[in-house]
Amino acid sequence: MEKVGNPNILVNLISKRVRQLNSGGGTGSRPLVDTANLSAGDIALTELVEDKMDWEYIVAPPEELAAPKKRKKS
Repeated sequence: MEKVGNPNILVNLISKRVRQLNSGGGTGSRPLVDTANLSAGDIALTELVEDKMDWEYIVAPPEELAAPKKRKKS
C-alpha cells in the first residue's frame, strides 16, 4: 500500500501481473524475482515491493470523465 496508495489500483496491478505470469508466453511472463515456492500472486507482490515492476497513474481528461450524452430518439 505504501508504493501504490490506492487499494483498488493495487489489486488491478497485481491481478494483471498474475495473468501475465500464468499466460506462459512471451518475455513479459517470466518472473523478475527468485520464485522459490512462491505462488503467482506472491511473485507479483514481491516484484512490486522490490521495484522490479513499475506503474504510472494516468489522469483522464475531464471530457472523458463526463457522462455520455443521451441520443435523441427520432
